[in-house]
Amino acid sequence: MCGAATDAGKMGRKTLHGGEHLRKGEGNKGTVQQDNDREIGIRRLRAVLKDAKAVVIGAGAGLSTSAGYAYSGARFQKYFRDFSEKYGFSDMYAGGFYPYPTLTEFWAYWSRNIYINRYMPPPKPVYNKLLALVKDREYFVITTNVDHCFQRAGFLKQRLFYTQGDYGLLQCRKPCHLATYDNEEIVRRMVAAQGYTVGEEGALLPLAGASPKMAVPEEFVPYCPRCGEPMTTNLRVDDTFVEDEGWHNAAGWYREFLRRHQGTKIVFWELGVGFNTPGIVKIPFWEMTVQNKNAVYVCLNYGEVEAPKEIAARSLCLNSDIGEILNQL
Repeated sequence: MCGAATDAGKMGRKTLHGGEHLRKGEGNKGTVQQDNDREIGIRRLRAVLKDAKAVVIGAGAGLSTSAGYAYSGARFQKYFRDFSEKYGFSDMYAGGFYPYPTLTEFWAYWSRNIYINRYMPPPKPVYNKLLALVKDREYFVITTNVDHCFQRAGFLKQRLFYTQGDYGLLQCRKPCHLATYDNEEIVRRMVAAQGYTVGEEGALLPLAGASPKMAVPEEFVPYCPRCGEPMTTNLRVDDTFVEDEGWHNAAGWYREFLRRHQGTKIVFWELGVGFNTPGIVKIPFWEMTVQNKNAVYVCLNYGEVEAPKEIAARSLCLNSDIGEILNQL
């Protein structure tokens, strides 16, 4: 039933029977609950969750956006105005791919990015609200997010699968070995070296009247303890991404959860997932709903909400801010 959905190293390349049809989007769009039907949709979602024996949460960037982790606009300007003015990019995604001329600048940018999106608490308690809704249920989370918000909110580690990496980990750039390393200590030292201090509740604060430095000391640049190559972030951007022991353990937990609940009343609850990497969450959720007549597919997102016609009768799509909907459940 679920092999293709859990072999995450091949996710997006291989799907279950019928996946080609769903992936191509041939007649995919199903019934969508628009804003004037929101109350009906919320009542139905309550009933669906109450009736379910298990819930699989599939989370994308839209969930963290709802929690206040905006990667552009005022939040970006607050922490990266200097980089924006120097290099011309206007959001954190573009900044993450910029070819900085030195490793000291690379790590100045990335230490700020990592700190505010991994170690600074989200502005809104969206993840905490989600946990309150599922903590007493059989649940599992698969997510393409790399900000670790689920575990920070209290979701159990053994019920989480971060498929695309973790802002809190480093790996060898080559890589010469399949291990990752915690980065919190060095990241905190890097942002402090740029002139930042940590305020109440972990907020990153620049020194009054001073501009932050745009480079870290050379001695702070991390190098691989085995081969001496520079370290980099443990994020899936190409085929050098390290799937370490923890990654494979989480993939196994996910496979086992799906196996145990095969054929049961299960809700595949998609939160904030778009079409950048549909083979990880969206398409597998559609396919598993097609194959399990007791399953219900729920899509909650702001803007991109749809379901294949094959499962329209067992789908619920709500086009709204995720945090607002969770507050009403």
